[in-house]
Amino acid sequence: MSFGGIRLGLIGPLPPPEGGMANQTQQLADLLRREGAEVTLVRVNEPYRPRWIERIRVVRAVFRLLPYVLRLWKTAGQVDLFHVMANSGLSWHLHAVPAMWIARIRGIPAVVNYRGGEAEPFLERSGALVRNAMQRADAFVVPSGFLHGVFARQGIHSEVVPNIVDLQHFRASGTKDGSQGPHLVVARNLEPIYDIPTALRAFALVRRVVHEARLTVAGTGPEQSALAALAKELGILDATCFSGRLDRDEMAVLYRSATISLNPSRVDNMPNSVLEAMASGVPVVSTAVGGVPFIVRDGETGLLVAPGDSTAMSEAVVRLLRDPELSARVRKDALNSVQQYAWSKVRDQWLAVYRAVLGNSSMGVRQT
Repeated sequence: MSFGGIRLGLIGPLPPPEGGMANQTQQLADLLRREGAEVTLVRVNEPYRPRWIERIRVVRAVFRLLPYVLRLWKTAGQVDLFHVMANSGLSWHLHAVPAMWIARIRGIPAVVNYRGGEAEPFLERSGALVRNAMQRADAFVVPSGFLHGVFARQGIHSEVVPNIVDLQHFRASGTKDGSQGPHLVVARNLEPIYDIPTALRAFALVRRVVHEARLTVAGTGPEQSALAALAKELGILDATCFSGRLDRDEMAVLYRSATISLNPSRVDNMPNSVLEAMASGVPVVSTAVGGVPFIVRDGETGLLVAPGDSTAMSEAVVRLLRDPELSARVRKDALNSVQQYAWSKVRDQWLAVYRAVLGNSSMGVRQT
């Protein structure tokens, strides 16, 4: 089977800024086009015009929503189906719901592709609204068994199609230059849910044992000043690089220089940063939250610790640094495991979803 001849409206955020959903949207568009599909992108994070509107919270939503709805309406008349990248909160109501309504009004099927680690609290607040909106979708797809379970508990059936990792782009390097000491990497936005302070505290503990260790924090966000202040307080500022947000090429280079990747988040689904580290041959130490245990098997493809436990995180790092056999085994098993997220494995799953909804665009999402 082939994607050739399928005209698809792909709705979601695009870089810049770089980010999990934005990168997945762009990557999927590029891959589908290579397969022969005609892809029309409808970007939900278009720059504000005029730019000063961005400073007025309520008004800016209206300024972005109206052109967005008009683009949806126009695109719906040119494509065979919508593929909607969806998330929790206001994004669901402002982006996913209008796309589902317009698809139904204009008589084309809509595939809703939900991603986001905050699904459970969102559904606790808005489960009835979400179930009602999903009646206008023809398929509901999530990237992990974790989210499949979250929605099943709300009576919403979903199919699992995993995230895609570009294994040509994110690949393991042969040998790493260890002359400057072990290089730890954190690749998350500087926001409270990603709990970068725990990684900094863990790194401070690691430095007591491995004095030459260094850390790169790749991301931007509202906590940047506070995190720099914490690093200074912990005495690790001189060994810590806050690189800011890096694009995909820069991230690939960073991973190839890394010894260990840390994921300290308190909320997560299927973090691309973890998958990209695994694909780059970098052992992962992560919190065991949300969907992470579905992709990282503790002691096999990475090491898992409790959220907020900087001591346990530092001990896991030191364990990997002091046990080359464990580190090599984790690296090898992670490289094998991450193959399931290659496009060659995922493409047929998406093709089956598209073929199913194009064959029966009035089926609606099944309630369990």
